[in-house]
Amino acid sequence: MKSLVPAVDRPPKLVTERLMLRELRDDDAADVARGAGDRRVAKYLTQVPNPYTVAVARRWIAQRVTWWDTGKGATLAIVRRNAPDDVLGTVSLRRTPRDARAELGYWLAAPAWGAGIVSEATRSVVAWGFRDLGLRRIYAEVFAGNRASCRVLEKLGMTLEGLKREHVRKGHTHHDVLLYGLLRTEWKDR
Repeated sequence: MKSLVPAVDRPPKLVTERLMLRELRDDDAADVARGAGDRRVAKYLTQVPNPYTVAVARRWIAQRVTWWDTGKGATLAIVRRNAPDDVLGTVSLRRTPRDARAELGYWLAAPAWGAGIVSEATRSVVAWGFRDLGLRRIYAEVFAGNRASCRVLEKLGMTLEGLKREHVRKGHTHHDVLLYGLLRTEWKDR
C-alpha cells in the first residue's frame, strides 16, 4: 500500500492532448466561483452555495490544496495547454489510503460542455490514480438524472453499482445518487 503522506511536495501536473491538469492556485478563485457557481453547473454539485463568491472559492481552494499535504488526494485545475491561467473546471481524487480507493469528482464550466474535456481530464486522473497512487478502486457518485456525467463515467469503463435513494439533500429536495466504480484490474484490461 502507498504511504498516507505523498513522497513529493506538490501534486502532479498531468498533460493530455489538449489539457493540462495543474495544482489549484489562489488566483483561480474568480474562475472557480464563476464556473462552479453557474446554476447550470451548481445544480449537480452537492456543496456549492448560492451565491458562490470569490471569497468562498478562495476558502475552498485553500482547503483542497491541503489535501495533498495530508495524503487525502488532490484537486487539480483543468486548463487548456495554451491557456494555463484560465480554469475550465476541476477534477479530484479523494483518497482513502487504508482501502486503496479514491472518489473521483469533477465539474466543468458550462461554456466548455460538449467538447470531451471532462472525459479527457478524468481519463488522465484515473490513470494517475491507478498507476502512481497504487489505488485498487476508483468510484464516483452522481445525481440520478445527470446523464452527461453518467456518460463520462461509462466512457471511463466504470460500472453502475447501485442507487442510493434520496441520499443527498440539496436545497429543499432529497436526490437519488448513482454509484459507479472501476477496479484497477478492469482498468488494466481496457
